Order: sequence, then C-alpha cells, then structure tokens
Amino acid sequence: MIRQEAILQSPLRILDRTLRGGLGPGHLGVIMAPAGVGKSACLVQLGLDALLRERPVLHVGVGQPVEHVSARYAAVFDALADRVDLADRGKVREAIARRRLIWSSMDGAFGAHALDEALRAFQAHSGRAPSAVLVDGFGWEGPGAAATVGALKASAARVGAELWMTARDAPGGAPPIAPLADDCAALVDVGVFLEPHGRHARLTLVKDFGRFPAADVPLVLEGGALRIEDEDQDEAPLIEPRPEDFTLLVSGFAGAEEEFGACAERWGVGEVNFTFAGRHEVVRTRGLVELSEDDLRVGQVSPAYVKAHLHRALSGSPELQRVLQAIWHQVSRAGEVFSVGAIRPDKTAHGGTGWAVELARHWGKPVHLFDQERRGWFRWSGGDWGAVAPPTITQERFAGAGTRSVSDEGRAAIRALFERSFGPPPA
Repeated sequence: MIRQEAILQSPLRILDRTLRGGLGPGHLGVIMAPAGVGKSACLVQLGLDALLRERPVLHVGVGQPVEHVSARYAAVFDALADRVDLADRGKVREAIARRRLIWSSMDGAFGAHALDEALRAFQAHSGRAPSAVLVDGFGWEGPGAAATVGALKASAARVGAELWMTARDAPGGAPPIAPLADDCAALVDVGVFLEPHGRHARLTLVKDFGRFPAADVPLVLEGGALRIEDEDQDEAPLIEPRPEDFTLLVSGFAGAEEEFGACAERWGVGEVNFTFAGRHEVVRTRGLVELSEDDLRVGQVSPAYVKAHLHRALSGSPELQRVLQAIWHQVSRAGEVFSVGAIRPDKTAHGGTGWAVELARHWGKPVHLFDQERRGWFRWSGGDWGAVAPPTITQERFAGAGTRSVSDEGRAAIRALFERSFGPPPA
C-alpha cells in the first residue's frame, strides 16, 4: 500500500472530521489519562500521522531520553507498516526522520525559553519551522503552570504550529479538563480523555473548542495503536492477566485497605495511595499520591449530601471532609470496587469507607462487598445486594476499600481474591 492510502485509512481522520479539520495552528490540544493508560502512545500516533502527511514535527520529552521516544516512534511505525502493508517502508522511515526532531528535557523543568531553544534547533535541523509541537511529561501541577502553558502556546503560535500536550491523571473520568486547574483549562482548545476499558482505552472528546460536552469519537487505543471502535463487538476478556498490568487504588487506611495494599505488593500489582497534606494517618506509602487543594475540591461534597446517601451523619471535621474527597478520586479512577465490611439494613456499607461503595453504586461501577458477618461475597445489582460466587479482578484499575476492623475472614477473603485473579503468590 502506498503512503497516501495509509494516511487516508488512519483512524485520526475521524478525529480531524470531528474537529472540523483538526486542531489547527496556534491552538492547544491536551491528551489526558491516568498513569499507564496510553497518553504517550496516543501522542506518538498524532506525531507519526503528521509526519506521514509531510508535516514536520518537534517532539519534546520532559524527563525522557531521546532514545526512549525514538524507540516508541519506531514501534508505532513498524506496527502501522505491517498493518497496512506499507510499500517502500525504508524510504518512508528515512523521510520521517528528516522531518522530525526529538528534544529531551531531562531536568524535568520545561518552559517557553526551552521551547524557543528547541525551535531554533529544529530550524537548524530542517531549515523550516515545525507544523506540530508535541510536549510529553509536562508538570501541570507546578506553580505558575498556567503562565508557562500560555507562553508555550504563544511560542508555538509564532511559528505557525499546533501544540499537543499530555496531562497525567484525570480525576473523575470525564468532567471537562478534569485534571487541570481552571486557569490552565481555559488555555485548552481541544481536550481528549483516554478512559480505560479492560485491554483498551476509549477516546472521549471532553472539549471541542467551545463545545461542552464534545461529540463522541468512535476510537480506541489498544496495544499502543489507535483503531476504530466496533460497537457490535463485545469486549474481549483479559486472557492470562499479568499482575503488573493492574493497579490497586486505595487511600492508605489501616485494616482492609492495608491488607489490600499488602496483597498488591506481594503479587506485584501496582498500588496508588491517595492522601493530602497534613493527614495524620497513612499506614501505606507505596505509590503515594498527594492530592492538591484543587484536586480535593473536585471531589467536594456537603455533609448533608453524605448523610442523605449514607443515611447517617459523619463527623464534620476538615480532615474527614478531605478523606471523603480522597475517596472520590480513588473510586472515580477505578473500573470496579471491592470492599470488606458489612451490609447495613438500609443497604449501605458499614463504616466511613462505605462512601467508596456508595460512590461506586451511584456511578454504576461494578462493586463487590465481602460481608464479614455473613462470611460471603455480595454484588450490587442496581437495586439490592445479591450473594454471588467469589469474584475475580477484571479491571486493570480497581479500588480496594473497607472497614478498619477487618477480621481474619476478611483478610482471608482479600488474599483469596488476589489468588483467584492472579494465581499463587510469587515465592
């Protein structure tokens, strides 16, 4: 197949049509997703597509060596060439290299001055300005981030380039520009969120210039490659899941969450513990993520709202409010929730961490609870709890919650959950 046919068949033509021609010079697009979902792979897809269309690309890797970024481009190009039977791939690869400059910023700090330096290097390298500037790994949470992003956008606009950036972690899944502070979000013209779904991530256009919400985009990212989503095809189950492909989301509490974390570490499952500044009790620090005040505000709820859903009043202390906000982040990023405790007569879960169960129920996420009193697993079916066979972990990002007063049966249930899902623990 000739190169032009590969371009026309690219799934990114769907995104271009949705955006009425693409991002365009002087505009900023941001790819948002939790860690490990595929932001960098998606950014490389955008860069490779531009290069195939003979549009020069400057790719900036913040904290990433040139070799690492180059290898990612090579892998994506080879997969594309195999998939479309690309003719004369050697010449195409050479042409891509001539039109691309990978710029590494290994000190972790990247701003307009560094971008201007990279743009001058690009001019010397290719004799022209880039059509697209890609920035991967920028720290949006740092002080003065909005001013820096504004300056980056202005620098790209001066040379007539569009600017694409990645942003790590998207609390809540789909609110417009969720992981960014308001002053940063205001600078974004197009926002793309990658939502994990088993082995692939679905693209959601959460901002399309002035449109909220934006139109649906029938694209998914799977195995580092974009493809058109087949609505008639059922999602394939995970086959022989590897523990290292999964991540446990917890909030560092003693008891059930502590046992969840210990099992994740023992089986080699990733672990994220959400916390906040000034918190008095964190029993696990593996994968610790400290939420900023802006992050916490995203999950803010009133005591009256909590009382209405949990059918009981909780302490109104500032620390407990932050705990509930941290649980919001824990559950919002999870594909499913497992909890250990007891089911109350009003169908809520016992204890403060019952908020995790309530949020999962409210958002329609799969939720299983091991009732220590009845010594069995229950699943919420939408109207009531029903006894079920012991479950397995099926979503790559899952939350663990439960009572601080975990019993021996509760601990055994958590360990058995991991063993059913991933096999015997490593020796």
